[in-house]
Amino acid sequence: MADTQSSSSALAPRPLYKELYFQVLIAILLGIALGFFNPPLAQQMKPLGDGFVKLIRMMIAPIIFTTVVTGIAGMGDMKKLGRVGMKALLYFEVVTTAALVIGLIVVKVVQPGAGINADPATLDAKSIAQYTTSGEKLSSVDFVMNIIPDQLTNAFAKGEILQILFIAILFGLALTVYDKGKPILDLIYNASNVFFKMLNFIMYAAPLGAFGAMAFTIGRYGIRTLIQLGNLMLCFFVTGCLFVFVVLGLIARAHGFSIFKLLRYLKEELLIVLGTSTSEAALPSLMVKLEKLGVNKSVVGLVIPSGYSFNLDGTSIYLTVAAIFLAQATNTQLTGAQEFQLLLVLMLTSKGAAAVTGGGFITLAATLASLNSVPVAAITLLLGVDRFMSQMRSLVNLSGNAVATLVVAKWEGEIDHSKAMLVQSGNVKPKTEYAVSGGE
Repeated sequence: MADTQSSSSALAPRPLYKELYFQVLIAILLGIALGFFNPPLAQQMKPLGDGFVKLIRMMIAPIIFTTVVTGIAGMGDMKKLGRVGMKALLYFEVVTTAALVIGLIVVKVVQPGAGINADPATLDAKSIAQYTTSGEKLSSVDFVMNIIPDQLTNAFAKGEILQILFIAILFGLALTVYDKGKPILDLIYNASNVFFKMLNFIMYAAPLGAFGAMAFTIGRYGIRTLIQLGNLMLCFFVTGCLFVFVVLGLIARAHGFSIFKLLRYLKEELLIVLGTSTSEAALPSLMVKLEKLGVNKSVVGLVIPSGYSFNLDGTSIYLTVAAIFLAQATNTQLTGAQEFQLLLVLMLTSKGAAAVTGGGFITLAATLASLNSVPVAAITLLLGVDRFMSQMRSLVNLSGNAVATLVVAKWEGEIDHSKAMLVQSGNVKPKTEYAVSGGE
């Protein structure tokens, strides 16, 4: 009888106020309210958001390293590793190109910059100096060379995702061929579980971090800024939603899963990204959620970290929408050839957008500077709303990488379909604790 009662209580739904997504949602609403009614006080909440994001970034390096190493060592097949990597990169290139094209089409139809009539000569270029200076350093060769760290420890000290992924792949491959590597693999696997336990503790601070970041954003930039550039914001948000629900939705449906159920499953991660304006804040927990959905950890470990640099769908949309908006706002006429050239350059520069702080803005500055068709000084028009636009592009980036992981897993036959269907439907509720699943 006692066993039956304990079983039924375990199956009973948790109270709504104990759910992390509900707590984060309330925190976001409170942050908006504080930013609107008391901007000076709201701006003082910035350390709460910054502190939470730093806590998450602190965990990214060890979680990626241990997850990738255990995944590759458990895979034990170098050909399979190369196959998964090539399929992921092919998917990234096709989908991000589609995002660039969709952004171009929508912004040309809506024309959010028409009628602004901004004169580049009167704009304050000093306010964007930090972005244009950083943008001058961006090049395809530098991006590729940056994947190789100067020192092994530098990658972990700086939190460079691609460098950590590169080291983890080499370490995992070496461990696979090392005949006495079993004790080392067990040690890394156990360490991985400890790191995820640490992540579980940190996630309790998610509502506080979301509150602080959102309060600062509204208090610093204000709702008035959104009204001033409302057409641009609306254009970007509509484009992002079209991409997620139409493009990603069709891709998801073609591979046997629902985009709506997936987003509902990832609601905690999406709300954290919305509150903090960075998709990095949800990277570790996204990896956990996808593994619990039935995706093989080796696929998760390869696709998610690489996707954070090569599969930035939201950033791709932002770059085309912003570039054409600035051309419209400054009455700069672009020919069809110039627009095509813009897309080609963005196909390359967008891949490095996550490698630097303020990546989207810096990449935009670098692209405009290299083309000399749209005045670089015009990006000062975006300074006030970039923080709000970063929320949407981060949400799209997260959604795109989640879909990419499931698609590559489906291609490789590395997903438990029955488990995924049950979890997404809500019939099986995964544990709220962020811990890796058992097995190697």
